Amino acid sequence: GAAVVRLTGDSLGSVPTADASVCAEPGIACTVQVADCLPVLFAAPGARGVGAAHAGWRGLAGGVLEATLAALAGRAFAPGELQAWLGPCIGPRHFEVGADVRQAFAGDEAFFAPHAQGKWLADLPGLARARLQRAGLARVSGGRWCSVEDASRFFSFRRDRGLTGRMAAAVWLEPRG
Repeated sequence: GAAVVRLTGDSLGSVPTADASVCAEPGIACTVQVADCLPVLFAAPGARGVGAAHAGWRGLAGGVLEATLAALAGRAFAPGELQAWLGPCIGPRHFEVGADVRQAFAGDEAFFAPHAQGKWLADLPGLARARLQRAGLARVSGGRWCSVEDASRFFSFRRDRGLTGRMAAAVWLEPRG
């Protein structure tokens, strides 16, 4: 399953590596780094919590979004109250995958277009959006930027053949006045 860490002021300086993080304390950022994978940021109403998930295909198939929602929902609100933002990632015209990836998303075949012999083009933000909607989120935005196509704004592991930087996506609660 996906590892989700709950960040607190006490955990700073010794934060473990995880697939996602959640926080309810102002001034502590939940951050993910990506270079084609999908960053997903979450916010709860009334500034009661935030979260960030690293959602590549393995993380999506492994339930990283659902695990992040469960960790946030533990703060006494329903997933339907949350909103999510999907950041830039490899787009559906460039994310070539094999049968193993397609099989990992049984039931979501609509997000895979035939491409070449034994290959498909996968819609990573579409897959994430579908999983979030099934989990009860109605407010999901973003997911319209392709890291491969926009070299002037985004790093891309595939486009740059592994020799690339990383982008960071962060979300936090503002300290109150």
